[in-house]
Amino acid sequence: MKIRSTTVLAVRRGARVAVAADGQVTLDKTVVKSGAHKVRRLAGGKIIAGFAGGAADAFSLFTRFEEKLEQYRGRLERSAVELVRDWRSDRALRRLEALLLVADGERTFLLSGTGDLIEPDDGVMAIGSGGDCALAAARALIRHTRMEPEAVARESLKIASELDIYTNQEIVCETLSAESSSRPAREEAGEDEKESR
Repeated sequence: MKIRSTTVLAVRRGARVAVAADGQVTLDKTVVKSGAHKVRRLAGGKIIAGFAGGAADAFSLFTRFEEKLEQYRGRLERSAVELVRDWRSDRALRRLEALLLVADGERTFLLSGTGDLIEPDDGVMAIGSGGDCALAAARALIRHTRMEPEAVARESLKIASELDIYTNQEIVCETLSAESSSRPAREEAGEDEKESR
């Protein structure tokens, strides 16, 4: 699925993760807004989500994802799995044209309506029209510099904006550290076992 009109990038290094997006909104070939916020904090600030695609569709997905986070007590992976399951099977949700990048202090996932739930091997993932450019830039910066995740994300999006006409340099970036993760892994595993009984 080719999602245009934005770039969202997640960069994880050490105990920190940054999720950043540009602010451009386009209608066909016209820029209609330059400072949109496509990244937001959820679950009391413990999870960051960014979207690429239609704004109305993305807000519907944010709402659904927040409901899943409440239902599953802020557990990122379980909430993401359930959202993707609904997204794929629900007739109304299937029509939504958007992709989500979600991250907590420990994990990052890409979610799509085709059933994709992907965790990157190297902690770097991007979506949107400038995603390939931002991803390549971020991987190069991670491999060859000691820059912090937020700096890598911002610089990579600036590079993407120089190449992709649907991406601008009005960047919003949110960061988290592993200490701010919602729950210890052992506690989550214990709760999942209880639910399966």
